[in-house]
Amino acid sequence: MRRDVFQAIADPTRRAIILLIAIKAMTPNAIATHFDITRQAVSKHLRILTECELVKTEQSGREIFYELNGTKMLEVDKWLAAFRKLWESRFNELDQVLLTMKKNKQ
Repeated sequence: MRRDVFQAIADPTRRAIILLIAIKAMTPNAIATHFDITRQAVSKHLRILTECELVKTEQSGREIFYELNGTKMLEVDKWLAAFRKLWESRFNELDQVLLTMKKNKQ
């Protein structure tokens, strides 16, 4: 089954993993130390993130390091951009209403 980026980031554990590896590349064992779940569960989350191309792997000797794929995260940001503009517009409108109410009150 092919998952998309939004399915991957819907899970709080996967979002936490993304935050960890955004700071620095980590091995699965290093990642697992930050969670109260099994190493196998961490591997499953990493597999899903890898399938969605949110993380990429780099082999160093016998170790595999997982790192964030920033390019794929841009897809999420682009999708959210439309909502961000909408929210900013509505907050600006709310600011204007509140300023008008304040002026009328004085």
